[in-house]
Amino acid sequence: MKIVGLTGGIGSGKTTIANYFKSLGVPIYIADKEAKALMNSSKVIKRKLTALFGEEAYLKGELNRPFLASKIFANKDILQKMNAIVHPKVASHFKRWLKKQNAPYIIKEAAIIFENNLEFQYDFIIVVVAEEAIRLERVLNRDNTSRSKIKSIIDNQLPDSEKIKKSDFVITNEDLESAKAQTLEIHKTLTSLSQ
Repeated sequence: MKIVGLTGGIGSGKTTIANYFKSLGVPIYIADKEAKALMNSSKVIKRKLTALFGEEAYLKGELNRPFLASKIFANKDILQKMNAIVHPKVASHFKRWLKKQNAPYIIKEAAIIFENNLEFQYDFIIVVVAEEAIRLERVLNRDNTSRSKIKSIIDNQLPDSEKIKKSDFVITNEDLESAKAQTLEIHKTLTSLSQ
């Protein structure tokens, strides 16, 4: 079974594309969603995050996401420390999930495959791209945030031009019907490569 990475910058529409692959019968693992779930359920992660950030890391047993976001937003050192706590747990969770799958290929959606130098973990990588103005509008409509915050996240992520060079497939997600057609073509190719 092939492991396919699905990546792209904030607002590129990775989740929309992941859901379309899912509708085609492809098992999907959304790393960010699983990480958030583990940060709320794993006693080990809770203990380590509380040690790193203090008691404010959790409110009534639930992850205090706005507080954590404010701490890691401008501090790469703290972000790396948090990732060192969370990522190994997500990796072992993914391995357990993978053993239960039965398909020619699966997709693991992860925002920062290249930023974390994890491309070696995948047989193929798909990058989802869109014009920056479209991405900004999508995130403004989706999240309670500011244009400047989104812009600084975009600026901290690897540029699309670099991601495209490192990827096996590219989906331009600016028009949904076109993006679906591109996804279907990639699905056919991956299915034949995975036989």
